[in-house]
Amino acid sequence: MKAVTVLPGTPASVQLDERPEPQAAPDMLLVQAIALGVCGTDREIISGAYGWAPPGKDRLILGHESLGRVMKAPAGCGFSEGDLVVGIVRRPDPVPCSSCAVGEWDMCRNGLYTEHGIKSVDGYGAERFRLAPDYTVKVDPSLGMLGVLLEPSTILAKAWDHIDRIGHRTRSWSPRTVLVTGAGPVGLLAALMGRQRDLEIHVLDLADTGPKPDLVRDLGGTYHARTLADDFAPDIIIECTGALPVLADVMKRVGSDGIVCLTGVSSSGHPLPFDFGTFNRRAVLNNTVTFGSVNANRAHYEAGAAALAKADRQWLSRLITRRVPLEKWHEAFERRPEDIKVILQFEADAT
Repeated sequence: MKAVTVLPGTPASVQLDERPEPQAAPDMLLVQAIALGVCGTDREIISGAYGWAPPGKDRLILGHESLGRVMKAPAGCGFSEGDLVVGIVRRPDPVPCSSCAVGEWDMCRNGLYTEHGIKSVDGYGAERFRLAPDYTVKVDPSLGMLGVLLEPSTILAKAWDHIDRIGHRTRSWSPRTVLVTGAGPVGLLAALMGRQRDLEIHVLDLADTGPKPDLVRDLGGTYHARTLADDFAPDIIIECTGALPVLADVMKRVGSDGIVCLTGVSSSGHPLPFDFGTFNRRAVLNNTVTFGSVNANRAHYEAGAAALAKADRQWLSRLITRRVPLEKWHEAFERRPEDIKVILQFEADAT
């Protein structure tokens, strides 16, 4: 079978390989790949920035945003042949830490977790792969190919889960406005979930043309190209860019009792002037909270699946701006100006 592999730590080592079929495992699902979502993490691994091969191997099968169809399932496991499924990315550490022991491996405390297609476990960028039923999530069959959006949606499901928990530190918390910075797939899914909570949506991005402004407006939101009004102070901010100037702005902009959730990862070594004293004063006097969020556990996968299931299918379909067939696999990892979500399509006739 064919698989997209990379030599972690070696730039431009990505290639389409022939790999053996998955080994027999009667207690696991056998899954036929339908599509693989591509994100910045994949491109960073391809660049050699990070990534770890499985123990005893040189190369890593890339890919963590999966969508597949069950080919074989163990009796009584809760899955059947033909189910559309997504594999959970992170696995708990073997110790386990206190978080992993209760199923919150996204909050692993000692860093010994593994991640499919990223850290020490092969990913889902292969024509067929095995999944443990406990780390597999069903996708609403009516979503079809759009089920490939589940993994990125889990990042926002977790973000909103933690925003809700923090917000309810006070019984009077009743947010009205949310600002999302960045109109990539993560930002747009953040806006979608905010809209599903009946919040007033604002999205900030650099693009002033292309599909992004229309996608935000069709959610009933307000799109801001590059700038925001000086007096705009939203109740919630979800930062999805990792861009340092954006971070510096939003952390001092949030309203009283507000919450800033950071989901974008910044590169290090780029100092930026920042008035930390003013930030600290505002944070203390206005009871604001800034926190970071990454990855997701099973509960977030289920919440993400529910959010996608009730979303408008036509709107969701517009997030996928390029579908690349397997024979042109290298094009899936190229950056193009109007890309939102790019997927590598394993099944030519999948819809």
